[in-house]
Amino acid sequence: MISYIKAPYTDEEIHKILNQIVSQWFKKKFFSFSMPQKYALMDIHNKKNVLVSAVTGSGKTLTAFSSILSELITLSESNLLEDKVYAVYISPLKALSNDIQFNLQQPLKEMEELADKKFNIRIGVRTGDTTASEKSSMLRKPPHILITTPESFSLTIASPKFRNHMMNVQWLIIDEIHALADSKRGVHLSLALEALEFYSKNTFTRIGLSATTEPIEEIARFLVGGKKSCEIAKINLDKRMDMKVLCPVTDLINITHDVIHNEMYKLIDSLIQEHKTTLIFTNTRSATERVVHHLKEKYPKKYTENIGAHHGSLSKEHRLKLEERMRAGKLKVIVCSTSLELGIDIGYIDLVIMLGSPKSVARATQRAGRAGHKLHDTIKARIIALDRDDLVECGILLKNVIERKIDRIHIPKNCLDVLSQQIFGIAISQRIKLQELYRLVTSSYCYKTLDFKTFMEVIEYLSGEYTKLEDRNVYAKIWHDQETGMIGRRGRLARVLYMTNIGTIPDETFVQVKIKDQVIGHIDEGFLERLKRGDVFVLGGQRYEFLYAKGMTAQVNSSVNRPPTIPSWFSEMLPLSFDLAMEINRFRRLVNEKFSNNSGKKEIIEFINQYMYLDKNSSEAVYNYLQEQFLFSQIPNDKLIVIENYIEDNKRHYIFHTLYGRRVNDVLSRAVSYILGKQVHTDIKLGISDNGFYIASEKQLPVETIFTHLKSKELDEIMKLAIDQTEVLKRRFRHCAMRALMILRTYMGKTKRVGRQQVSSMLLLNAVKRISNDFSILKEARREVLEDLMDIENTHNILQQIEKSNIKIAYTSSRLPSPFAFNLVLQGHLDFMKIQDKTEFLRRMHNLVLAKIGKKTEIEE
Repeated sequence: MISYIKAPYTDEEIHKILNQIVSQWFKKKFFSFSMPQKYALMDIHNKKNVLVSAVTGSGKTLTAFSSILSELITLSESNLLEDKVYAVYISPLKALSNDIQFNLQQPLKEMEELADKKFNIRIGVRTGDTTASEKSSMLRKPPHILITTPESFSLTIASPKFRNHMMNVQWLIIDEIHALADSKRGVHLSLALEALEFYSKNTFTRIGLSATTEPIEEIARFLVGGKKSCEIAKINLDKRMDMKVLCPVTDLINITHDVIHNEMYKLIDSLIQEHKTTLIFTNTRSATERVVHHLKEKYPKKYTENIGAHHGSLSKEHRLKLEERMRAGKLKVIVCSTSLELGIDIGYIDLVIMLGSPKSVARATQRAGRAGHKLHDTIKARIIALDRDDLVECGILLKNVIERKIDRIHIPKNCLDVLSQQIFGIAISQRIKLQELYRLVTSSYCYKTLDFKTFMEVIEYLSGEYTKLEDRNVYAKIWHDQETGMIGRRGRLARVLYMTNIGTIPDETFVQVKIKDQVIGHIDEGFLERLKRGDVFVLGGQRYEFLYAKGMTAQVNSSVNRPPTIPSWFSEMLPLSFDLAMEINRFRRLVNEKFSNNSGKKEIIEFINQYMYLDKNSSEAVYNYLQEQFLFSQIPNDKLIVIENYIEDNKRHYIFHTLYGRRVNDVLSRAVSYILGKQVHTDIKLGISDNGFYIASEKQLPVETIFTHLKSKELDEIMKLAIDQTEVLKRRFRHCAMRALMILRTYMGKTKRVGRQQVSSMLLLNAVKRISNDFSILKEARREVLEDLMDIENTHNILQQIEKSNIKIAYTSSRLPSPFAFNLVLQGHLDFMKIQDKTEFLRRMHNLVLAKIGKKTEIEE
């Protein structure tokens, strides 16, 4: 049962339940308990499961630990503190784990000074960075509070000796729960929690913490699983916010790239100089390094040793050193991609700058919350937009941040590769009845809908029912006695095999690009996933046509004169969230209605200002952008999809204005191009973005009838066929096969390189298809592609709305692309254009559009 804590407890009530030392420490340290503490601390003390949702810096972490420290100190004072783990804290980041240890040790030290005695409460960190000697030490003297990551947590419960120390865990905290719930790391963790409860026969208190939690009731169910109850402490604190969208220039079209570039760095520099410490977020690791480089080059006297880059590709030592310098206040500027989004305490930050849209309200809220981290501080953030689409997107995003409309996350369900790995782990630990195992698995929220037939398909794979797989070195990992219904581990090396191959994060590396035997460069795997035979991309300033991939090598052809079909940055970009996309669509519709009703310019700009919290330059730019689209054709929105057709270089381009985010557009574009390709029997090029997609062909395509052929009830089957021979399915199958332990990353002390893994995966994929086209792990690879990487669920919803005529389709034809199509059209040209030519292209297209709409009657003010 999920319920909400309706009212806070008083300070007096909370002080009564706390150990006297903890109570005194709070009175000395704070004027009063924070609101999360008033709502949740009592229920945590009473051993109830609690999900705490409150803004960054509101005291959530201390809420989770206060009652735990209180009880441990009471046990210590009574000489009843045992050598075992009482509480486990799980965070998604190693850096966050080190940070929590730092912030727990300090309060504990202050409490010991207050009591004038040692409590001997041990706090230990166990992550991938923990040394073997540190692990051995923990085995002899286990920490009373264990701070860890999901992967290391699974390893501890799979280790018989350390698991003995965890048989009576009383509390388990999952911090930044939203950051785990939307990935297979969260699925793996969800099953691990149920396994620990099963082993220990002990029900522990589960505590979830997050600043951005939607859908909150679903995340509460993810936290507790099964039929357990959970109390939700949702605290809507009105923390002061000072947030703005900025544009470095007054005109984003009639200007050169050099001017935009210079003005952006001038703006960044002026913002940095006005503040003590600034944290700059970019959307890619390469952009992080580029910003640091440009600031050092442009302002060498200002930025020398007081600027640093932080991202996941850097070494552990570099990251820890940088984090220490941040806390000590020795850095003026920190530039990062996503690595500092979550709740790590990085010292005093008084300004956050976001370069470009963060693509989701939750991400923007997390990033902005790094500034003014303390409860009564002001959150100060600036979002810098550099094109007109970004300007509209950032304006709506900021509106939602201020109004606390958090976008919903997607929680993966019934992941059969993770299930295979965890069943193997359970079988290693003990023999178990099949029905008992099924109950354990379905007590996890992520598997509550798993049917027994699918569950048995995984058991059959693990127990070696498919003997043909032995030709590909895939052997039975468990035994299954069909008479007794028992399962258990098979083989002496089973535990070693499991412990050295556990985890959900796939190995990834760069892919060699070759013309026959000559290596011409490298691309990353995420980029290769997007390529299909015939796609053109740019590498080192030259265009290449993709032919095929084998292992970690992509074979290409250099004899190509066609423009690129896939831009080089595509795989790095964060996808726009569906909820934010729909908010932008709604805004478009409201403005369209005002244009249609002949509202004056002044009235419409006032509406834009009130709706989006923009400055004068930005609101004028948004007005001009939307007016140009309205006068040119129609403004696509949440009730209208516009499909436009124009001819360029003897090729027909069809642009679908479907602002649903790249995950939905990935599904729509593949389904549309698959159907049209079958109808016309021609090669179709496509490109996608968050705002829509385009398809191009030398033949005329019957796009006017496409939505009579693309039906919601047939979408699953169409997409299954559309992705069957794609690189994305081949790559994702390898990931799933690794998680399911069909391919071993490490065996007999040797590590298999990613290239060899991919070759093994391709051979295995063919073998699996010969057994069944619906083999469990192949089925999981398709599910991952369509549900996790793409968004087939919301695509279903869109198609159903079209079928019900709630979304209309409009077709337009012109010799020019519309203003809303500029960035999509430009996408196909970006890599072979010089960056300066990009702005010239936009300016030329814009002037042609103005000339066209200038013939129409201007809307009167």
